[in-house]
Amino acid sequence: MGKGHWAALCAGALVAGCGGGIYIGWGGGDLPPSVSLAASTLSALPGETVRFSAAASDDFEVDSVSLMRIESNGSHTRLATDGEWPWDFQSAVPADASGSVRYFARAEDDVGQTSDSNEIEISVR
Repeated sequence: MGKGHWAALCAGALVAGCGGGIYIGWGGGDLPPSVSLAASTLSALPGETVRFSAAASDDFEVDSVSLMRIESNGSHTRLATDGEWPWDFQSAVPADASGSVRYFARAEDDVGQTSDSNEIEISVR
C-alpha cells in the first residue's frame, strides 16, 4: 500500500474515532408530499353534499391539494383545488350516481411533485 493510501486510511480512522463520519455524495433532493383524506360520511343520497378534509405535508412546502373523483370508467375528475391550509372541500354526490362513488386527494409540492391519498368510497343510498 502506498503512502497516499495509508494517509487516507488514517484520516478516515481519526474522523471515525471522534464520532464523525465521512459522507460522500449527494443524498439531497426534495421528497414528494404525503396526503390523506377523510370524509364527513361514508354514505349519501344522490345530490347530497359530502365534506372532505385532507391532511398534507412535505419536507419543504405543499403548494396545493386537489379533491379528485374517480369516474366509473377509471378516469379522474378534479373537483376543486385549494392552495392554502386547511384543505377542506365540499362536493355533491352526482345526481345520477348509484352503488358508490370514490374520491381521493392529490397533493402537489413546491417543485411539482405529486402524491395521491387513500381512496374514500361513498356508498350511494
